[in-house]
Amino acid sequence: MSDRRYVVTGSASGIGAATATLLRDQGATVIGCDLDDADIVADLSTPAGRNSLVEQVARSGPIDAVLAVAGGGRTGLLETNYFGTVATLEGLRPMLARSAAPRAVAVSSTASLAPADERILQACADGDEATATALLADDPALHGSAYGIAKRALNGWVRRTAPTADWAGAGIPLNAVAPGVVDTPAAAWILTDETVRQAIASSAPQPLGFPGRPEWIGQLIGWLAGPENRFVTGQVIFADGGAEATLIGDRHWRAAG
Repeated sequence: MSDRRYVVTGSASGIGAATATLLRDQGATVIGCDLDDADIVADLSTPAGRNSLVEQVARSGPIDAVLAVAGGGRTGLLETNYFGTVATLEGLRPMLARSAAPRAVAVSSTASLAPADERILQACADGDEATATALLADDPALHGSAYGIAKRALNGWVRRTAPTADWAGAGIPLNAVAPGVVDTPAAAWILTDETVRQAIASSAPQPLGFPGRPEWIGQLIGWLAGPENRFVTGQVIFADGGAEATLIGDRHWRAAG
């Protein structure tokens, strides 16, 4: 690990900070990226910020893994969580391809399990940010769903993209980790309001505990991004205390009909 260099977006707090700390404790070099308090300061909700991140990383030297964790907050959710994440991973992919053991991980969420507007999902898949954000802005009923829509679109992108020649064909495992409710600053609005807390805990039960800890998620991200992961790619792994299994059950594995 002392020879590995990791780019971690969202490194200033929450899951990103916990992951960066774990990696540094293992001897890796971490290039932290965030809105402030980071090695690289960039706003991933804007095209200019995304370009700036890629340019700054390129000047920092070689990299071995990209961990796209940034995505918290209450505004710019679609822009940051989908378009910013995809731009980060795609923009840094050529640098990753030069590593002896390149890895990439995006952070999703159990919010991706909620129903999502198909028009916005299609615009995301098409890379049409203007249409996706316009559709979201024009429908007030969707404003509270922006985070889940972005994460659902991200899951689809990972599944489509991971097996392609540019990723698996270049020896780059690409996966997503989908946490449940975790004790981070971004989740404070859930955890500090008892009514909201109880509603979320009831609608998406986490049998192993509510809330989770950011370092628990960071440990999984670290393994997926490490040289030990040679054969896992294209997966959306729910690190959620059992929420996805509770909500979805075995429906994907039942006999047809």
